[in-house]
Amino acid sequence: MSLIQFIKSKTFLKQLIIAVIGLVVFIFLVMKWLNISTNHNQKIEVPNLERMSLANVEKALEELDLNFVVIDSASYNPDYPKQSVIEQTPIAGDYVKENRKIYLTLNPSGYADVEIPNLYGKTKRQAVSQLTAIGFKIGANPIYVSDIAKDVVRGMKFKGKDVKAGDKIPKNSIITLKLGDGKGSGSYSPNLGGTQ
Repeated sequence: MSLIQFIKSKTFLKQLIIAVIGLVVFIFLVMKWLNISTNHNQKIEVPNLERMSLANVEKALEELDLNFVVIDSASYNPDYPKQSVIEQTPIAGDYVKENRKIYLTLNPSGYADVEIPNLYGKTKRQAVSQLTAIGFKIGANPIYVSDIAKDVVRGMKFKGKDVKAGDKIPKNSIITLKLGDGKGSGSYSPNLGGTQ
């Protein structure tokens, strides 16, 4: 029997039809399995977790079959509660599937401590510039002390207490400068502690 006669035979046609039906059934089963295993068309809307504590985040996400991972702490932001969510990925309103991880950035419990530089003997202008550059605020009413040099730093105060170079206080704190009044007499020797 030649190849052409075999292709025209009923046996070949039966085998061909069985193979096509088998392929269609196989593709149908694979598609069904993919729909089930990948949760196709399942949508869970990501809630807004901003300003929520971790305990509240856990409750909210557990109800939706979602998970979370804390990836970072940002710089302290006083507009948000301590240890609350500042950012989330994916953002609120996005749609995800169950068991998806939501990545969170938290607000620290306070400002980081910053070391006070040695400013003794520097001008008010230099001190203000250097302190604001590293994140401090300067009190509006400096304390003037008797000294030959006018507007030269003779110390610093934080919450009413003297501070010196090397001390660490929270960033964004208000520092009051102790400055020379220019009415003192004699010369001064640098007080490395930064206080008078």
